[in-house]
Amino acid sequence: MQWDITLINNSMKILRILLFPFAVLYGFITSIRNFLFDKGILKSTSFDIPVIAVGNLSVGGTGKTPQIEYLIRLLSDNYKVATLSRGYKRKSEGFVLADSTSNAEILGDEPYQFYQKFPNIQVAVDANRINGITQLLSKKNKPEIILLDDAYQHRKVKAGFYILLTSYGDLYADDFILPTGNLRESRSGANRASIIVVTKCPKDLSNQRQEEIRLKLNVKSSQQIYFTFIDYDDAIYTKEDKIAVSEIKSEAKILLAGIAKPKPFFDYLRNENDECMTYPDHHHFSDSDLDEIQNKAKGKKIITTEKDYVRLQYSKLVSQLYYLPIKSTFINQKENFDTTILEYVQKKRT
Repeated sequence: MQWDITLINNSMKILRILLFPFAVLYGFITSIRNFLFDKGILKSTSFDIPVIAVGNLSVGGTGKTPQIEYLIRLLSDNYKVATLSRGYKRKSEGFVLADSTSNAEILGDEPYQFYQKFPNIQVAVDANRINGITQLLSKKNKPEIILLDDAYQHRKVKAGFYILLTSYGDLYADDFILPTGNLRESRSGANRASIIVVTKCPKDLSNQRQEEIRLKLNVKSSQQIYFTFIDYDDAIYTKEDKIAVSEIKSEAKILLAGIAKPKPFFDYLRNENDECMTYPDHHHFSDSDLDEIQNKAKGKKIITTEKDYVRLQYSKLVSQLYYLPIKSTFINQKENFDTTILEYVQKKRT
């Protein structure tokens, strides 16, 4: 099995090298597109309310959801907040504003997670961000702040503030354009960011290492950089139950993840008796998937990510199913980050 995995990885590396000419072409096209937006030849629409865009340069796995949730917690006590996502892999079309009839299939897993977790905000999805914002602002109870989820490359909207995420173990400075690498656009796209957040860092990341990364990313004097880590909860949950992680750590269980980079989730919970089951990011679990999971569990607890739980909470697995919440935590300078966001919001609203 290990030989097969190594062979597949080596084959993928060779394929990516062979695709290098296409990466150059793709990079040229995206650079021309960005140039046309920067010069105003292609139109960007701005809005009179604070609009904060959160995204990345690479595909998948930088921690956008916990970062959006951090902003919701920061802002929603004092402002009417709305999130707007495209609703990746949802089965609906056009603009949808979440309500009591919504589910993960209608909204997509991450927006539905926002809706369930933060009942005091509005959650909307629309691939056309201009239309989505316009629709939100036409509502009687219109938001005072809009958070754009995964919209860094959506240049048709000109957000007032951009937060760029890059994962500690996969910095955009070490990456290359698709399909040779994982970048959606060239590294110069980072220049649009107001703030750069290096996510998924070790909790004990030293000041010296932080400075090395700042220099490596070539952070501009007009930009701020922050470092965060994924903070796992000390309990697992269902809608009605809560169990301390310490109580189930040694218990044999199934660990289930359909996210881009599940290794930290597995490492936090597992012991030698656990079975880890991995599915693609945003995976829609079929009946055969559910049967396979249930058969392997054989009555044991099934622990999954919060994002997967919103897709599985009404499935046949529910009686054995728990989820582990996560949040984004700043290593240092949290107060500076909060102040910067709040000052932007207050300035934009005056």
